[in-house]
Amino acid sequence: MIKSKDIQVHKKYALKGHKDCIYSLAPAQENTNFFSAAGDGLVVRWEFDDLQSGRIIAKVPASIYAIHYEEERNNLVVGQNYEGIHIVDLDQNHEVGSVKITQSAIFDIKVYKEQILIASGDGKVTVVNYQNLNILRTIHLSRQSARCIAINWHAEEMAIGYSDHKIRVVDLKTYALKYEIDAHKNSVFTLCYSPDGHRLLSGSRDAHLKIWDVNQHYQLQKAIVAHMYCINHVVYRPDARYFATCSMDKSVKVWDAEHFKLLKVIDKARHAGHATSVNKLLWSDYANDELQNPLISASDDRSLSVWQVDINEKKNDYL
Repeated sequence: MIKSKDIQVHKKYALKGHKDCIYSLAPAQENTNFFSAAGDGLVVRWEFDDLQSGRIIAKVPASIYAIHYEEERNNLVVGQNYEGIHIVDLDQNHEVGSVKITQSAIFDIKVYKEQILIASGDGKVTVVNYQNLNILRTIHLSRQSARCIAINWHAEEMAIGYSDHKIRVVDLKTYALKYEIDAHKNSVFTLCYSPDGHRLLSGSRDAHLKIWDVNQHYQLQKAIVAHMYCINHVVYRPDARYFATCSMDKSVKVWDAEHFKLLKVIDKARHAGHATSVNKLLWSDYANDELQNPLISASDDRSLSVWQVDINEKKNDYL
């Protein structure tokens, strides 16, 4: 039984300040603010209670494709392309460590326990000890770019998406390869586990969204032609009932997470959306009198949009 849903989308803010394409977003402590990073080498903090202007907290001399917020230490891990990572202490607001890793682009960063995991354009995932920033090992499973990482905390697994069209799943206890999946017809740009760890969502340059059943050895559950062009990112709403995708086709799409039904298209024509590729999403659990679970999108047009997405179920109506 699928209940019909009334969805209202309102663009609350258009945030500007970056001087180049915005590639990455990250939450912050207690979700009262968030971070953006761009091709201009800037990392900017935005306060939900005062979104009129952002505050620069870091600047590096190269573009930034990936940042990751580490809640326990209240640190931000910043990936500087063709160089390495920088650790920014957000309590002290200064850099507390850095390590040179690669001469390639850094496409994704995740933290698992005491390990920083960095995916780069040379096909490697580098594992760095968080305490001393020593490189523990390099996982090199492809000659083509490692584009994205997703962590399944329930199963202690890491899924890695590659430009050779494959997804590889690695055991985080032993770093052994567990699964190699012929996933897409082009580069895998984004991966996201469902919060319960039962499903893995993948999005690709082939414009397909695919859902994999983790409990059935990553058997394909569903394939959807979700966008016109490549899918750059997929993210769940904090309650896990919905997820959103964004694409080079300039749109953001909202989906039902149980039945994988498309619920809403957010674009320039209908909602004054972005004029160019939408690169990254952040769906926050922040709430005030104006915003409830805001959805933030980042674009090549150098702007961020803050969306209020209200989803109301009609209990007595059915599709």
